[in-house]
Order: sequence, then C-alpha cells, then structure tokens
Amino acid sequence: MPVYEYKAINSSGKKVSGLIEADTEAHAKSKLRKDNNYPTQLRLSDKGESDGRNIRRLFGRVRPEEIHIFTRQLATLVDAGLPLLSALDTIGDQAGNSHLTKVIFSIKDSLNEGNSLADSLSEHPRLFSSVYVNMIRAGEASGTLSLVLERLADFGESQQALTSKLRAALIYPFFMGFIGTAILFLLITYIVPNITQVFNDMDRVLPLPTQILLTVSDLLINYWWLLPGVFVVVIFIIKQLLKQKWGRRMGDLVKLKAPIIGSILQKIILARFAATLGSLLRSDVELLSSLQIVKALVNNVHIAEVIETSAEDVRKGASITKALSESPWFPPM
Repeated sequence: MPVYEYKAINSSGKKVSGLIEADTEAHAKSKLRKDNNYPTQLRLSDKGESDGRNIRRLFGRVRPEEIHIFTRQLATLVDAGLPLLSALDTIGDQAGNSHLTKVIFSIKDSLNEGNSLADSLSEHPRLFSSVYVNMIRAGEASGTLSLVLERLADFGESQQALTSKLRAALIYPFFMGFIGTAILFLLITYIVPNITQVFNDMDRVLPLPTQILLTVSDLLINYWWLLPGVFVVVIFIIKQLLKQKWGRRMGDLVKLKAPIIGSILQKIILARFAATLGSLLRSDVELLSSLQIVKALVNNVHIAEVIETSAEDVRKGASITKALSESPWFPPM
C-alpha cells in the first residue's frame, strides 16, 4: 500500500506531521480527518512499499468470490440506510485484499467527482462485467439499488456454483481421455514393436492401416523427443486459426458437437444465458439491451448469432421465441 507524508493541524490547533498508509490520496485525507487531523500538505513518500509488498501488488488479483462478498456487504449497508460513500469507506477499510481496497477507494473517488455508481464501476471492466454495470445503472434509475445489489450477489454466487459444477463434470471425461491416450501410447511403443517381426515373417504386403500403425510406432520410438516441439507447434497453429473468423466459427461448432463434452458445454451456456437474461430483466433493464449484453457473454459465435436474430425479431415486434425455437442449440423447453 502506498505511503504518504503529511503535515496537518489537529483538533487542538497544533501542527503535526508523519507518514500514513492509504490506497489513494483521497483515502489518506479521509483517514487523517477521522483522527481529527486536517491535512495542509500531502505527498507520496519515497519510503513506500517494501519489495515484498511491491511483488504482491504486481502479481496480486481480486478473486470472483471477493467481488461477491463486496456486493453482498454493499447491499446490506445500503439497505440499512448507510450513504453509499460511507458504505464504500467501511468495506474498503476492512477488505482483506489490498488490490480490492484500492479499487473500492477508486470507485469512491469517482463518486466524489460526480459520477454515478454504474459509471464508476465501469472503469474497472476486469472486475465488473457489463451485466453488473447495467444492472447497477437500472437500480440507480429505479431507486432499487439495494435490491439490485442483492440480486447481483445471488447471481454471482450461483454462477460461481455453476462454474464449479462444470469443472467437476469435465474432470471424468478428461481423466478417461488421458488414460485412453496413455494406453494407446503404450500399445504403439511397446506391444506393436514386439509383434512387428511376426508381420515381417509373413512375407506379404500388409494392409494400409497396418503399415500406418507400424510407421507411427517407429516414429514414436525413434523420435519421441520431437513430441514436445510438435505439441507446441500444434497449439500455436490452433490459436492462430481461432483468431480468424472462420476458425473461431469452426472451433465453437466443434465445442458444441464434441462427444460428451459438447452437450455439457451447451447446457452450461444455455443456463448462463437464461440466468443472466432473467437477472437483467428483473432489474428493469430493457429486453433489447439485455439481449445485447447476454450476446456478448455467451462466448460462442453460433449461439450469439441466434440471440442477435432474436433481438432483430424483437425490434420488428415479433416474439423472442421465434429465432430460439428454430435454432438447434436451444431445446423446445
């Protein structure tokens, strides 16, 4: 945390000076005033953070769970009638993560400059998504900020639970895929070479699949050291292809149609679509805006196109269900 050098006048009228830790200059002034010291001079000290703290600051991050807790705490304080600035002060002082504390006081500074809470949050897009910001904006406009904050906390926690379930669901197929690959590698590099002499003694032309198998076995045995390099090159090529529009479309289609994993991913995407759209609409965000926000979050070109078509239907006065019902990715339910 930055260290500031200050000169101030206390409640007795005496001049005092010293050092104070704070995330921002405004936060430093606020802490001094709480101690009845009124700053006359304040500057960032060169006696700042230790190397260890600088390293933690460089590599630190704010976890999603901390954002959910922040949202829940802010909802509770606002619902209790505490002014927004005071609520942010209280949460910022007790936040366990210095990076989150810095963000909170940055939001407070933005509010002091006359910005809305939604605009202040939008300055930190890595922590507060477009769904979060738009729900807050709707809550401010309708005077239901505490209710919207509660919904956001519930929504964030449910999405976190959904992510945990997804990871758990994918562990088994990935584990079985790993075991299958290991067994195949063992067969090709150990079993096949032992029976190669049998094929040689047959003194006849082998079928093409058998020839390919023997060639692959020979390559893996004699050139196994090339595998890491080949793996890196393949990953690089795939990443470059996914940057292309047609490559992204193909990759997203493979994700949806992949055996076992595809159906799991499709259900996860649709569950997030429904939950996010429902949260936005309950917070009085208009339907067209909600569809555009959700479209940007589904992270799949094919499903995003269906949502865009639905938005176009709504603009023309049609039902949202028309395009969804015609899509193979959205079940009839």
